[in-house]
Amino acid sequence: MMSKKALLVLALPLSFSTAFARTLQIPKAELDLKLLRKNESRFVLKNAKGTLLSASALLNLRPENWFNLSPADGAEGVRTEETYRTFGVPQSEDVIVAVIDSGVDVNHEDLQGKIWINQAEIANDGIDNDGNGYADDVFGWNFIGGAHGMATIVQDASLGNGIRLVKGNPAAQVEADTLEVTRELVRMKKLKLRLAELGEELSAQQEEYLQALSKEVGDAVVEARTVVARFTNSLKAYKAAEAVLRSAGVSTMSIEAVRALESNDPAVLEAKTAMITLLSTNMTEARMNRIIKAYGERLEFMYNEEFNPRTIVGDNYADQSERFYGNNDVIGADSSHGTHVSGIIAAVRDNALGMKGVATNVKIMAIRVVPNGDERDKDVANGIRYAVDNGAKVINMSFGKSYSPFKRVVDEAVRYAESKGVLLVHAAGNSNQNNDVARNFPNRNDRARGQEFTNWLEIGASSFEKGLSLPADFSNYGKRSVDFFAPGVDILSTTPDNTYDTYSGTSMASPTAAGVATLILSYDSSMDAQAVRSLMIDTSRRYPKLRVHLPGTETPVLFSSLSVYGSVTDVLEATKALK
Repeated sequence: MMSKKALLVLALPLSFSTAFARTLQIPKAELDLKLLRKNESRFVLKNAKGTLLSASALLNLRPENWFNLSPADGAEGVRTEETYRTFGVPQSEDVIVAVIDSGVDVNHEDLQGKIWINQAEIANDGIDNDGNGYADDVFGWNFIGGAHGMATIVQDASLGNGIRLVKGNPAAQVEADTLEVTRELVRMKKLKLRLAELGEELSAQQEEYLQALSKEVGDAVVEARTVVARFTNSLKAYKAAEAVLRSAGVSTMSIEAVRALESNDPAVLEAKTAMITLLSTNMTEARMNRIIKAYGERLEFMYNEEFNPRTIVGDNYADQSERFYGNNDVIGADSSHGTHVSGIIAAVRDNALGMKGVATNVKIMAIRVVPNGDERDKDVANGIRYAVDNGAKVINMSFGKSYSPFKRVVDEAVRYAESKGVLLVHAAGNSNQNNDVARNFPNRNDRARGQEFTNWLEIGASSFEKGLSLPADFSNYGKRSVDFFAPGVDILSTTPDNTYDTYSGTSMASPTAAGVATLILSYDSSMDAQAVRSLMIDTSRRYPKLRVHLPGTETPVLFSSLSVYGSVTDVLEATKALK
């Protein structure tokens, strides 16, 4: 049995916070923004990191490739195209950018030649040839997989990289995990039981913390059950109405087709009214199924106190200093998010495929730590250390969460990156919350030193249009906590299996900013993290008098009040400053 002293060391986390992000899914249409906000459903689809996995209602209004364009082109992009026209393609070695995320499809057609390959490693021999502690880490490392899930690397002349990753055993990859709030609730409940065995009780502060956790998880479970029940009933009503309407001759379930049906049959008329009501509120069969699945996953995984996939990894999770575990399957169970992020930074610009990334002279190092749920502090810290030790100059982190019980180990890793001159770019989150007062992790605050990291950039998401809607409606903000904004709405990028899709989120804004940093380093490789950060800040486009909507509302505020510098990153101005 653990001693009372040891138990008390475990009593309170180093930090705790609110939910990281939400995701909107809005039917594609050209709508007035005010009407869009008014009619938006509160039941929205989300992935674990809050990325919007479909185009917004404003998709048809924005120029193609807008995040790389300039205000002169009618888009608040980062001026990538103008930079290349003005200064040409950099003549330099490739900059290694680590994408710490859900995984990266390193076989994607539009990332060929842009993937980091560990030349010091001999594939498939099971030996740590380069002595970095990770055997067969040809493309990077997966910290949320088991040792029996190793991928195989095969020769493939059809790929620009010349080699293909064949995924390992799917049962050995963590796909879903709980949220940190759930893990904290389990931890505190166990602590209370162990203290009771010693004849002790939680302190008043600990008990208050436990009750807060219980309420947050309990409320979330009730909401999820309510949503699943509501949409399950709506889906049943939809199927019943559909059966009647199809028997009456309607072949397509659209408002137009249903309205065109003429009948005197009361059953048909009732079904017609029911279907029009459902469809007019975007209650399509596909959408209801997706919502039922999304909220069902909250019950099955995210808020399930009994769910613990960590046994798959096989590490000693209690040892936060442990570094060498996992496998080399950097694609993992679902690499959609990380692949999209990677394309924004590095997709090939001159191959007439898909889309264009921001940077040209770049190699993406794939590091997998993010499941469908909350990433764990230990994995984040190890992902950062792996990136630094293997040559990354920029690290993109498009993830975040609401609790960080082992923030200390993450801070130590960030401090290590700081000492090596490596820049960390982090997404601010998609909950339209003020990060100055709401808790959000990881963050720039080095608790041990009582100061901020000097190699950290926190990025909010902006849209293509200067005006009231410049800050994305979903974006987090903060006059002290968010540095500036970058394009993050309706961004077309790479997704697995040679596909492309449009996502929105600060998860897209962060790699846009990381791409800018990479392009700057391509023009001047002598710069360290602090120099790149300062240059990006000093040359960002400021809008001191621009009034915008406070994200998530229609309240007018100054754009300059939403971030430290009240600006949008601008690679052209940064490059000019170098010349």
